[in-house]
Amino acid sequence: MKYMLLIYGNTETWEAMRAEGMDAVYGAHRALLAEMRAAGEFVASDGLTTAGARVVQLQDGVPAVTDGPFTEAKEVLAGYYLVECSLERATELAAKLPEARFSPIEIRALTAPIPE
Repeated sequence: MKYMLLIYGNTETWEAMRAEGMDAVYGAHRALLAEMRAAGEFVASDGLTTAGARVVQLQDGVPAVTDGPFTEAKEVLAGYYLVECSLERATELAAKLPEARFSPIEIRALTAPIPE
């Protein structure tokens, strides 16, 4: 089964991680990435930026566009890992992410692709 580990954060998250040292944060990500690759679980990963982000929602059939990634949430989606493993293992991997000490990591199973 494929799972997305969705990494959320906010200003407090980033400040706490900077205080610990970004070399340590990136080192933790590199170590986890190496572990997932060695186990054959890694599929993809990327960080997400808020630069140029937009929110689009139809209102009376007309797209309403606002700047920023900010919906009605305290945290923003900051990145993800796509892994192929069991739910238990995905939970274990999520707990190893350095952000998990400060912000939630959401685990979501991928569904079947949309039929063509």
